[in-house]
Amino acid sequence: MGDGGTPVRTLLVWCPDWPVIAAEIVDGVPAVDPVAVLHANRVVACSEAARRDGVRRGLRKREAQSRCPQLTVVAYDPGRDARAFEPVVAAVEEVAVGVEVLRPGICALAARGPTRYFGGEEPAAERIVEHVAESCEVESQIGIADGVFAAGLAARAGRIVPPGQTPHFLADQPVEALGRPRLTDLLRRLGLRTLGDFAALPAGDVLARFGFDAALAHRLAAGRDHRPLAVRRPPPDLDATETYDEPLDRVDAAAFAARALAERLHDTLAGHGLACTRLGIEAVTADGQELHRVWRHDGLLTAAAIADRVRWQLDGWLSGTNRRPGGGGRLAPPRPTAGIIRLRLVPAGVLAQAGLQPGLWGETGAERERAHRALSRVQGILGPESVVTAVLGGGRAPADQARLVPWGDERLPARPLAPPWPGRLPPPAPAVVLPVPLPAAVHDSTGQLVGVTARLEVSAAPARLTVGTTAAVEIVGWTGPWPVDERWWAPAEARRAARFQVSLADGGALLLCLAAGQWTVEAIYD
Repeated sequence: MGDGGTPVRTLLVWCPDWPVIAAEIVDGVPAVDPVAVLHANRVVACSEAARRDGVRRGLRKREAQSRCPQLTVVAYDPGRDARAFEPVVAAVEEVAVGVEVLRPGICALAARGPTRYFGGEEPAAERIVEHVAESCEVESQIGIADGVFAAGLAARAGRIVPPGQTPHFLADQPVEALGRPRLTDLLRRLGLRTLGDFAALPAGDVLARFGFDAALAHRLAAGRDHRPLAVRRPPPDLDATETYDEPLDRVDAAAFAARALAERLHDTLAGHGLACTRLGIEAVTADGQELHRVWRHDGLLTAAAIADRVRWQLDGWLSGTNRRPGGGGRLAPPRPTAGIIRLRLVPAGVLAQAGLQPGLWGETGAERERAHRALSRVQGILGPESVVTAVLGGGRAPADQARLVPWGDERLPARPLAPPWPGRLPPPAPAVVLPVPLPAAVHDSTGQLVGVTARLEVSAAPARLTVGTTAAVEIVGWTGPWPVDERWWAPAEARRAARFQVSLADGGALLLCLAAGQWTVEAIYD
């Protein structure tokens, strides 16, 4: 995104079914046969022949094999995909500079340079597709649009979206194009079936109702740049560089050295409150050859994620060759003429660590699996109820909205989120919900106990709060009441209450409840 907020005209190169093509390049699995690449027992990519027999992404292995008995199953290997994609990126870079790898199989660059050089967007796209086919014998499709997200969708259709027409192009796309299954399911149930329907919602309402990730998706649907936060170029001292006395000519040795350098870069950025979103990898060989590649990532690059991308890139460089394998087939990655003596990691795009963070168990499946085994072991020793996770559901009081579920059980909320729940508190949510509310008393400036009438009128402004036997604390701000009238149709179970949010002179903030004439403290805010 430029300084004025206009999305950059982007040219995106997409190689369809890349995990399948990478398996053919590296392992010799014929891509013309029915082939499926599996991860966690589910299909993540398949060949055209497999699709003709009904194989689709997301199918379990057994279901895919039942649809296509001749199916060849290949294990998912991101390192293999990245290594095989390196010659494609190199081929694109021979035609246009400034290539960024989004993920193996997809790379992008600003369209302005090649467009001006080749005399238009269509000639530039044709030249890149032809050069990739000639150099690597790989089929590719080009999409050009305003912004990376729109260019990706355009590439799948082989389209060039005219400047300024990106919102119109996106409006007819299904919400599944966002790549967020949970959000897509929710939007479908709300009757929002296209990106245009989603983009028509007010941005503030989307953030308040669906959260931060949905707000980012809303920007994509509206045709705005895929990075809503201002990415700035970091100062030079954030780079991480290492020089090696012995040239690195083996992948394992280079990967080991790269991990230490990746951790150093991550620690440096973390010390400045920054996170990397675009990583430049630069290497210099013993005879002076310079290698450079940029990796792009939607979200934060953790130390492990940085190390993985450096390892994949070094594997792509050091495992290459300058001849065709077996005298034919696709061209393998070009191999450096000597070992690497200097490695430099450049955070080409950084942003403040605000609102984006990895999951509790990390970003990789291995980390989550390790956490799952550890928690299951604790359950085996102490019992199923010893490890629980919170599931957010519907309800009016904060204590009603969370349900503790034993680890491994189905995570179903106690109450559905869908109802409007009149009387529910507005955000922000309290930081601590007390398991047992504390008895309290709220007095006005004259010392009289504050009450609430049937018409929800406060008898006087709250002035002082007393909790238990502690000394009274001055109330400097308050809002409410938030009324609750539950199960009024069943007198024996009926409950009427009014909640207040108050800020205190000592800097604290509490959630108070008045029910049956008794004040209690239900929760504490940060």
